[in-house]
Amino acid sequence: MNDTKLREEICVLGKSMFDRGLTVGSSGNISARTEDGNWLMTPTNACLGRLDPARISLVDADGKTLAGDKPTKESFLHLSMYSERPNAGAIVHLHSTHCVAVSVLADIDPDEPIPPITAYFVMKIGKLALLPYYAPGDMSLANAVREVAGKHHAILLANHGPIVAGKNLQSAVYASEELEETAKLVLLLRGSKITVLDSDQVADLQAKWPS
Repeated sequence: MNDTKLREEICVLGKSMFDRGLTVGSSGNISARTEDGNWLMTPTNACLGRLDPARISLVDADGKTLAGDKPTKESFLHLSMYSERPNAGAIVHLHSTHCVAVSVLADIDPDEPIPPITAYFVMKIGKLALLPYYAPGDMSLANAVREVAGKHHAILLANHGPIVAGKNLQSAVYASEELEETAKLVLLLRGSKITVLDSDQVADLQAKWPS
């Protein structure tokens, strides 16, 4: 996909997520790999519901701005994720309500913050990683992301929100949406006895739908 179409897709999908409440104000950011190996990123302090294709940032592998507005201040999260996932074509980072709510639960299982309660969660997310809280802009978070990104394409940042990589922009968005809906289910089911998919069921799905 050429840069022009990719810029337009970022704007369309960003507005779609904003309109459905997956992001509010100037929170959240999107990036996508260009054909020449650079990255398009939503600008800092930009609202995903009102993006201008011409002002989307173009950055290189070192994070240097090549064109457009200054990129999101969380660009280091994206670049850290890409460094461990060379086949990723796009990344979506949100502060979506239900994911953040799950991330602050005191009794959350750090090894499995969201269990395999649906087939589609397994198919689109696989196993979710959870990282502890870091202050916004703390560059230590970049190293923490690198440590888990090679094995997990979806990471939940405690007291912050999810960051999800996909083979392309559409798949990253769809996986982010599935993660938020599953987080909502987890909260709705709190206190109830539930049946999760067993290890054989999970393995079967992962064999057919590797994330």
